[in-house]
Amino acid sequence: MTGGLTHAIDLRNDGKFEESNALLLRMVEKWPNDAVLNYQCAWSFDVLGKESEAITYYENAIELGLAENDLQGALLGLGSTYRALGDYEKSKDVLLKGINLFPTNSSIQVFYAMTLYNLNEHHHAMELLLKCLLDTTNDKDILNYQKAIRFYSDKLNNVWE
Repeated sequence: MTGGLTHAIDLRNDGKFEESNALLLRMVEKWPNDAVLNYQCAWSFDVLGKESEAITYYENAIELGLAENDLQGALLGLGSTYRALGDYEKSKDVLLKGINLFPTNSSIQVFYAMTLYNLNEHHHAMELLLKCLLDTTNDKDILNYQKAIRFYSDKLNNVWE
């Protein structure tokens, strides 16, 4: 099985998405309780733009249990997929679970902010994005103003006279 999985990932990395997806589907049929195969299969549907077909595989992978790195990717992938399909509340729930499990994963926070935007929670989305920016940037011009940006990040609607 390991050789087949490696080959499927190599195919995806080479841009052979359909071929990779077909191989992963055959493997999941043979080993339906393998969390990593379900995760990779979900990912393969995402790269094909078939988000609705990815959901079951993401859910199975998470339920079956993944190692920490793959779990982060699966939660991000499932949350992003729900967002892309317009199911913003499910997206919010999944991404919030990811943030609670992996509070230092900035990519999950950014996707969560996009979902908050879709839910018209613009204030919270901007606050989160500004804090992610400050926590991850090396841009000296931004870092010169980090105290002010951090201060204003949750006060964007305030007006001082």
